[in-house]
Amino acid sequence: MTRGKVLLVGLAVLALGGVGYVAFDAAGFEGFSAGIAAQAVLVLIVMVWTGSYLFRVVTGRMTYMEQRRRYRDVYDVKAVEDLEARFDSLPEEEQQALLKKIGVKPDQTTADP
Repeated sequence: MTRGKVLLVGLAVLALGGVGYVAFDAAGFEGFSAGIAAQAVLVLIVMVWTGSYLFRVVTGRMTYMEQRRRYRDVYDVKAVEDLEARFDSLPEEEQQALLKKIGVKPDQTTADP
């Protein structure tokens, strides 16, 4: 989240507190009671928000982690494609020598899961 968005969220919470106070005042709460009720609602909202964040941290479903997983999946596919292309561009003798060096029998290279 950028600094600008954090400031906007802060202003939105501040405005929500003011709107809550006006709403509770219009609903019949007087003076401090309207302020306390609006504050209680804001505290509840912040607690739920914090709880949802902690839940995402514990389950590993944070935005950064999801982006890393998606990037890694794409990277792995691209890396395999690049390696296969480089292997296919080698002469047959070098392919066989490489396969022998890593301990793979030539008939095992065609078996795809």
